Amino acid sequence: MEENVVLTARGISMTFPGVKALDNVDLTLRKGEIHALMGENGAGKSTLIKCLTGINDFEAGEIRIDGIEGPVKNHSTRDAQNVGISTVYQEVNLCPNLSVAENLFIGREPLTKLRTIDRKSYNKRSQKIMDELGIAVDVTQNLENYSLAIQQMVAIARAVDMDCKVLILDEPTSSLDDEEVEKLFVLMRDLREKGVSILFVTHFLEQVYAVCDRITVLRNGTFVGEYPIADLPRVKLVAAMMGKDLDDLAEIKKEQKDFSKEPMEISAKGLSHAGTVKPFDLDIHKGEVVGIGGLLGSGRSELARCIYGADKAQTGTLSVNGEQVKINQPIDAMNKGMGMLPDDRKAEGIIADLSVRENIILALQAKRGMFKQLSRAQQEEIADRYIELVQIKTASKETLIKQLSGGNQQKVILARWLATDPDFLILDEPTRGIDIGTKSEIQKLIVKLAGEGKSVLFISSEIEEMLRTCNRMVIMRDGQKVGELDHELSQESVMKAIAGGES
Repeated sequence: MEENVVLTARGISMTFPGVKALDNVDLTLRKGEIHALMGENGAGKSTLIKCLTGINDFEAGEIRIDGIEGPVKNHSTRDAQNVGISTVYQEVNLCPNLSVAENLFIGREPLTKLRTIDRKSYNKRSQKIMDELGIAVDVTQNLENYSLAIQQMVAIARAVDMDCKVLILDEPTSSLDDEEVEKLFVLMRDLREKGVSILFVTHFLEQVYAVCDRITVLRNGTFVGEYPIADLPRVKLVAAMMGKDLDDLAEIKKEQKDFSKEPMEISAKGLSHAGTVKPFDLDIHKGEVVGIGGLLGSGRSELARCIYGADKAQTGTLSVNGEQVKINQPIDAMNKGMGMLPDDRKAEGIIADLSVRENIILALQAKRGMFKQLSRAQQEEIADRYIELVQIKTASKETLIKQLSGGNQQKVILARWLATDPDFLILDEPTRGIDIGTKSEIQKLIVKLAGEGKSVLFISSEIEEMLRTCNRMVIMRDGQKVGELDHELSQESVMKAIAGGES
């Protein structure tokens, strides 16, 4: 191997049914560098990672690792860990019913002299690991008691503790707030100084330029090129990822008008849910896009879930089209013309072992009831229509949704709700963890739906995309609605409102 190189992959090729996922892809990781792996959804990033870590059995090419004679072929994640590769995936793959400490040491538990699990030892070691990383948790508590962000940090801590040569981070920041991202970056830089090679997958361009040394770009399963960070400005990176110049996202034109004259679609008065969101009022008019801004954990998702009945409201009233209604569960909301795309597509969105067709028609069939089954012909017609409308990249409507990229899975869930023809659509982080081109498509679709008279409640961690798409923004802080912005929507005004009026 070349000097200072810890891992090389050469000519990696792999085919899924009907799709060439990787075609002669190369990757070179040097010692002590942070290397970005970039590409749109479906470019092959996750597939390549799974080839490196033994989840996918690639059909051509070879992988070599410094210090190991000959090509390496991992057949499991255990094999990968044994040769020094640790991975944190985009979706948290831990056991929520086990404690934080049990998750950190699962499969490698320290033993007593009697060959029983030494819980005292791993609890103590786990607390030390978390304290060193600045993560404030009680390691004896079940993982499910903590937020998605904390769960992500536990997964990273587990990988870091495995004394790895190569640390693969697949969208590790998608659920973290700015402060937690910076903590992760401090850790990544520290590991780089210690000689660890980090392969970093993210869709946040600013993060790439904040922390990375080199970039490898994939497109449609092929290798586009490898570049030092200084040689690839953002515009060129986007062009390399997309194979074309990017349409300016600023070209998205939201409708500017006084929505107060439009009919009221949703009117919430004093709605609350104990422990998550304090009583709030919220009015949304027909054709209006209202954004919910706030830091992670501010109560954005909880407010939306309270309206939709995913968390039953314990106080207050809700009116839909001027009629006061009782929403005790999501099916009540669906029957009143609502749809909701949840923020955690793995746990609450996709049904992994069903096809794209079956996932798309799921909500419509639930709304119709078990005695009004959609015929196979109707299902296929609906699936074809929305695969085309939302531009889902799939070999077939019968492809299992778990075989699609994360962004295309997100599009399927969006198609599922569009198929119910909702009057009011709640979109909770619809563009999180997906590429910049798909983000643009979804943002334009939101504006188009609003132009057709549908009302949208839009939650996003990215202020810029809400400024492009929203007519008005509600600001949340500590589970409480603390303000609204309409005519003065700007990055500065939103940041100031989130920070509680501080500059």
